[in-house]
Amino acid sequence: MDRRRMHRREFLKAAGAAMTLAAAGHPLKASDKPQAAQTAIPRWRGFNLLDYFNPRPMRPDSHNRTTEDDFRWMRDWGFDFVRVPMAYPQWIDFDPSQRITPDDMYKIKESALEYIDRLVEMAHKYGLHVSLNMHRAPGYCVNAGFHEPFNLWKDSEALDAFCFQWGVWAKRYKDIPPSKISFDLVNEPSMREDMNDQHSKRGPVPGEVYRRVAEAAAKAIRAANPNHLVIADGNNVGNDVIPELVDLNIAQSCRGYNPGYISHYKAPWAFANVENLPAPVWPGTMGGQHWDRARLEKYYQPWIDLAKKGVGVHCGECGCWIKTPHDVFLAWFADVLDILTTNGIGYALWNFRGQFGILDSGREDVAYEDWHGHKLDRKLLDLLQKY
Repeated sequence: MDRRRMHRREFLKAAGAAMTLAAAGHPLKASDKPQAAQTAIPRWRGFNLLDYFNPRPMRPDSHNRTTEDDFRWMRDWGFDFVRVPMAYPQWIDFDPSQRITPDDMYKIKESALEYIDRLVEMAHKYGLHVSLNMHRAPGYCVNAGFHEPFNLWKDSEALDAFCFQWGVWAKRYKDIPPSKISFDLVNEPSMREDMNDQHSKRGPVPGEVYRRVAEAAAKAIRAANPNHLVIADGNNVGNDVIPELVDLNIAQSCRGYNPGYISHYKAPWAFANVENLPAPVWPGTMGGQHWDRARLEKYYQPWIDLAKKGVGVHCGECGCWIKTPHDVFLAWFADVLDILTTNGIGYALWNFRGQFGILDSGREDVAYEDWHGHKLDRKLLDLLQKY
């Protein structure tokens, strides 16, 4: 049996018995690498699943819905983690023809929760850890396109609703140990001038504000089970370590998208003018700046330093959109994954099936392998399995 799997299994067994973040083991790391920095949580490896990502529910017959086969393939390929970005309008009872109100936040729709239950149960059936993430939280989303009635970072009403909703999930899964489930508070926090304008000026959330929100939400989650594992996405759209949270027993989640010239080349939601972008190269010069592995190492150093303080670190999203030349993507991503792995940090590709994924991505420069009726990017899968 693969020694790396044995190490992970031993860790998860200990974590399940102790039901505590302190249940340490030896996380996976690449062979012939120095001692990993990150040992507080397992080096989970897997994918984001987008079934509940949008405010409006996915159609039951959608070809994008995660299937049991997907979970089986993930397990068989050696992965052990799924992150589930969720939008709160999916599970509240409100009139979709009207703007949502603060009162609507408390009208929980049981049938919608049961859909998510089934996804969680299937993941657990195949030995995958599930990290629930509020991609759209009451009063904040990194994406616009849906009117928010208040601001999570400024309004007490929004924070109250945020804590209430996390309390619903924490109670629902109160008997599931941290080896199997975690609660990722809010996706890619930032402070925007206009919460409902995608292109309004934004920057990092003030540290003391992020602490207030994270501390309140973690308290609501741990009221159901004091051993629940809580994760906070990095500040400034996932890029920055949050030093203000170090003493709160909250793990932190970085991103594997730097530089955006490669990861989001020609993505219309990331660049206002996609036609004038520099051609992706790795290593090389883009946007008047030189990019190489040394620059990536500098980018991740604050996260490595955080891990050395005993804080759990995981890369909750990573990958590359379909317009980047495949060879450039793989060369860059190999460096990203190697840096993370050397330091004991796991990852979740965005996504499993779809434009960032290993199946049915729609890239035009890949020699796909047929996989049970799906198009498999074997080179990308091989790279992920290496790490």
